[in-house]
Amino acid sequence: MTWLHRYRLRNYRKYSLWLIPFAGILTALLLGELVFDLDKRLVLRAAADPGAAKDVLVAMATSMFTLIVFVSSSLLLAIQLASAQLTPRVIWLVFQDLRIKLGMLLFSFAFTFSLAVAVRIRDVVPMIAARAAAWLCICSLAYFLYLVEHVGKFLRPSGVLRLVFAKGWRCVESLYPRPFTEESGAGRMSPDVMNDPPTQTLTCQRSGAILAVDAIGLAALAEQHDCLIELVPQVGDYVASGEVLFRVYRAKPGFPTERLRQSIALGMERTIEQDPAFAFRIMVDIAAKGLSPAINDPTTAVLAIDQIHRLLRIVGQRNLDEGLVRDSRGTPRFQCRTPDWEDFVFLAVTEIRHFGGSSIQIVRRLRAMLENLAQTLPASRAAVLEREMRRLERTAERCFPEVEDRALVQGSDTQGVGGAKS
Repeated sequence: MTWLHRYRLRNYRKYSLWLIPFAGILTALLLGELVFDLDKRLVLRAAADPGAAKDVLVAMATSMFTLIVFVSSSLLLAIQLASAQLTPRVIWLVFQDLRIKLGMLLFSFAFTFSLAVAVRIRDVVPMIAARAAAWLCICSLAYFLYLVEHVGKFLRPSGVLRLVFAKGWRCVESLYPRPFTEESGAGRMSPDVMNDPPTQTLTCQRSGAILAVDAIGLAALAEQHDCLIELVPQVGDYVASGEVLFRVYRAKPGFPTERLRQSIALGMERTIEQDPAFAFRIMVDIAAKGLSPAINDPTTAVLAIDQIHRLLRIVGQRNLDEGLVRDSRGTPRFQCRTPDWEDFVFLAVTEIRHFGGSSIQIVRRLRAMLENLAQTLPASRAAVLEREMRRLERTAERCFPEVEDRALVQGSDTQGVGGAKS
């Protein structure tokens, strides 16, 4: 099985909402048979009328099926409302949430188990099976109440933003494991071999966004054939069919170019797995939606800036010069483009400054973020931040002609308005 097949299977299992409930249905069918046989062997019988017990079990199964339909419909409605209020790019979070999947598993298991027991009742009522079905329905009701609370908190702006931050943090830590030093931030240099024309190029066969790439596998392939492989687009870029995907330098005849296709995953939409910039993109979109005239909710934008501030600090503390993979002898084997510090800051600040430049709350919160990062991050990170502060100054001068208002936006506030001023 190739890396691409493993990646697709892992992602399908990760984002699929039906696999776990379907496994619960199969397990319930098997356990229903086993528990019914256990009742027969132990000769355990409930003191109840078989006809009445069967009717109760059928009623419980019907209620479980109704609950499954209700929860599914409510989830779809909640997803649509959240995507309209925040951003459509939060839909995948719901399909990935384990607690929602466990709820659907429990409801499907209770429905199938109750139905499996009901159809086996003839002259006597199996004690263990009947009581297990009743307890499963009670547990399903309790978990349903918990699920309502969880989804309500999960889809709030603060809940979604914290989750996006957590996933972006894990992505940054995995892609940029080395801490930043002034020596490591000296700049990026391409290998000398890339000055020569490539010996082979590979184009994209189908369109899509680049989700992930097997950098370690490609470096091993390049070492095996003593060459250098370059990924031309960046992870997160959308590539059309026919565009150049890979360039191979100093490849000998017989290089297996088709193996390159099995080392890159394309999809309909970006993911955060190997694309930390997408975490910023989601949070900036949520802020921009809150700042739109139709919604006019700058406090949601401040919540987004809070998480952007945290993630930018983490990015600023890492060595971002990681676009080159070398073998054990130090020979460059795989090259790809990755965003640098200026790219992250530009993405995090520019659109929020543009859409929220006329909001005192946003300008003061952005100023607080930029000042704090300039004070706490290494000195070489400060130049980009100071440039953004100058742009923020010019935006404030343009949007606030009144002297009193301009004096207000000269200060920084970690809450935008109402917090500690500096």
